[in-house]
Amino acid sequence: MLPVIDGLSVLQHIRLEDDHIPILILSAKSAHNDKIKGLSYGVDDYLTKPFHLDELLLRIERLLKRSAWQGTGENGRRETMDKVPAVYTFGGNRIDFDTATAECRYGTIRLTDQEVRLMKLFIAHRGRPLSRSKLLKVGWGYTGKTATRTVDNFIVRLRKYFEENPRHPVFFKSLRSVGYVFDHD
Repeated sequence: MLPVIDGLSVLQHIRLEDDHIPILILSAKSAHNDKIKGLSYGVDDYLTKPFHLDELLLRIERLLKRSAWQGTGENGRRETMDKVPAVYTFGGNRIDFDTATAECRYGTIRLTDQEVRLMKLFIAHRGRPLSRSKLLKVGWGYTGKTATRTVDNFIVRLRKYFEENPRHPVFFKSLRSVGYVFDHD
């Protein structure tokens, strides 16, 4: 119920970046389906309004304790078991998410933040179709019915970078009336 972008889209953005950051949803939505949807999107806890302050504080304390169990690596950054590794290879391509660079048929290129976000989304959902509306919602925060060619333009760009023949894609396939699927062997 946030303006412009809904809380579940914010949650999905966060989960693409860090699967272990503690997240608690405070919501006026108390229906069973709302809670299930939040939990399925990766929230750690869901508390509905009205709530007692002591309950909120205890839940936050538990989340912080649980997040402290996650170790930190030699570089001081939190080590996570994210679905998307820091370096990902497919075909003759290599993406380094830490440096936002890719080695592809054009040599080494710098990826934009949006391209990185979309690649992480595709990799996290490898082999599963993603609708344009889901890509717009998670990738750009659009909600509701939005008529735009933004997703298609980014797919053209990703195909240009990573496909041997962008007119006959192997990795970024179109699914008529569905959206796109990213897959490789």
